[in-house]
Amino acid sequence: MHTFISPCAASLHGVLYSDDEIVYEFPLLASCCFAHLCLTNINAQTKKIAGWANDVLQSPALKNAHAGIALYDPSTGKFLYQYQSDKFFVPASNTKIITLFTALQHLGDSLPAMRYAENDTAIFIKGMGDPSFLYPDFTYQPVFDHLTKTTKRIYLLPAVNDNERYGPGWGWGDYADYYQPERNEFPLYGNVAWINYDKRGYSVAPSFYHHPDYFQLQPDASAGSPVAGRDERRNFFYLRYRPGDTAKLEGEVPYITGQLKDIAARLQDTLGKPVWTGVSFPANASIRTMYSLPADTLLQPMMHRSDNFFAEQILMMVAAKHWDTISTHKTINMMLNTSLKDLPDTPQWVDGSGLSRFDLFTPRDFVSVLEKMYKTYSREKLFPLFATGGKGTLRAYFREHPGTVFAKTGTLNGVVALSGYLLTEKGKTLIFSILVNNHHTTSTNVRRETEKFLMNVRATY
Repeated sequence: MHTFISPCAASLHGVLYSDDEIVYEFPLLASCCFAHLCLTNINAQTKKIAGWANDVLQSPALKNAHAGIALYDPSTGKFLYQYQSDKFFVPASNTKIITLFTALQHLGDSLPAMRYAENDTAIFIKGMGDPSFLYPDFTYQPVFDHLTKTTKRIYLLPAVNDNERYGPGWGWGDYADYYQPERNEFPLYGNVAWINYDKRGYSVAPSFYHHPDYFQLQPDASAGSPVAGRDERRNFFYLRYRPGDTAKLEGEVPYITGQLKDIAARLQDTLGKPVWTGVSFPANASIRTMYSLPADTLLQPMMHRSDNFFAEQILMMVAAKHWDTISTHKTINMMLNTSLKDLPDTPQWVDGSGLSRFDLFTPRDFVSVLEKMYKTYSREKLFPLFATGGKGTLRAYFREHPGTVFAKTGTLNGVVALSGYLLTEKGKTLIFSILVNNHHTTSTNVRRETEKFLMNVRATY
């Protein structure tokens, strides 16, 4: 049904049409009043949103920062508010939204763990980048179970891996920080040494690194809280603590992944049996793929706790699944030339996690990708993948209204980002992206301002 109002000055009536007949005629004056009332309401809402946005932009937390805001209604296909939404910003971990979209489109239901072939005496295996292998959070380990049970000789083969261990633009000084493990084709234990300490003592996993050649206890009566670390150039770890301290430490210290022989040595220690290295699959071998976890099992923690390692390995798994070469660059180019070729602004995208400051996206780019997912996947599948009020990286925000914001945070020094879905009091689902660069305050101060803005929109729109 459509409304047409005659532009003719002599016309005295507006007419409401169905597809093939006049349903009702009404005085033009009434229709104009109705249209004027609707326009007035829309303008009032728009002015309110603009006013709230201005309050955020002029707040002490953002006044001297660079910011972009996009607020979009997918039911009408129109933006409710935009401020510098076509400008490029460093998005930090909002990049994981793009990684999530890539995974949903290309990984399928389960994670590709390894390619393998077997004959009467041996099993030949090649990594596909699966980060869940022996990761402590995941008890289901089909690859480990298979390799443990086999009585055949195990040969680890090299994958064609074009990736360097760190992504473009990553901070080299973060080599020992939990959030920046190295990337490789056959991760074990999340590519970190798990060094835990409490009043009962300490533990190191993998046990491979609990050896004097790799690990040292450093009791120090003047030490503060216990801390675990690693030498910059070698896999030598330490635990510094104050004797008698009852504080608790759950340390994750990235190790240097090294070459194929180093991966084989870690795998051999874990399996408790020899692991040889090989060159290639035997001629005429039947090569199969073994899968591990359901994909959502990895995607949810990747988004909820902003897991950089999972995000990086996801783009590598996509490449391993499609080609013989593991290459984040190839995965990114594939997406930019297919599913993301119609983005409003062509981004600069270099990694899966957003650790790199080379990544550049606009707010309306994120709105576009979020809308693609919203139209493709059910709310029951999509929304649980994002953190919500009081949970994950939003555990300190939107607590009074849980289940109304489903979003991804992003944080680097001077960078705060938040993009996702907002459910309003009137039953609307809106899509938003707020990117802030070069702020000179705490990320908490910036997040509180964006929280006020979104809660005002929620209560009114």
